[in-house]
Amino acid sequence: MRQLYYACDEGQPRLFDQGLAGFLFGTDDASLGYLSIIVLPASAAEPLERAALDTPRALALLGASYSANAHAFSTRYQNCNQWLIEMLAGAWGAGDGGREPAQRWLAAQGYAPQAVEVNSRALMFAAGFVPWLHTDDHPNDDLLAMRFRTSLPASIESFVREQVPAAERIELCHDAKRVVIHRGWTPIGDGCVPAGGDRVISLDSATASARPD
Repeated sequence: MRQLYYACDEGQPRLFDQGLAGFLFGTDDASLGYLSIIVLPASAAEPLERAALDTPRALALLGASYSANAHAFSTRYQNCNQWLIEMLAGAWGAGDGGREPAQRWLAAQGYAPQAVEVNSRALMFAAGFVPWLHTDDHPNDDLLAMRFRTSLPASIESFVREQVPAAERIELCHDAKRVVIHRGWTPIGDGCVPAGGDRVISLDSATASARPD
């Protein structure tokens, strides 16, 4: 898995290549986890694979400064989701000109980063003092409205669905007793609760069953 990783000790972002098992086990809570997979048709997957494996090209899209709440249409900072969406842009139409052409292409395609509403002015003020949070890349109108427009997984999934209608989404979750496999663009419910048609694999018996509709 090639990803943007913020090296806390060094205080800077880096591209990090990690085995799939390590990527999946890198979770905050080993007893409850969620994984969303977008399966692309070859016409979209192949140019993305070429771009992601082209190390100089991938590095050209790596921002010099990290911010967890980076504004989606600013090159001042970048977070891991923003690197990913800009990589998609470079592979699918923006070319290899770097971050600014990628963001222009995304804007032209109607990419709409999710707005994160901040319900406390104290939290907005505190963001300016946390090393991995910043406000100086966000428009004043957004700051006055107490919101950040940053790239989050749901925004990226929506964009991919619009750009590549043939794409498919698979979501998996697990708790201490089972794995739930869900197909479709709606998320699994909180608490890893299966819905009609979801596949359920028991971690105790390792047997698979399908929950009836």
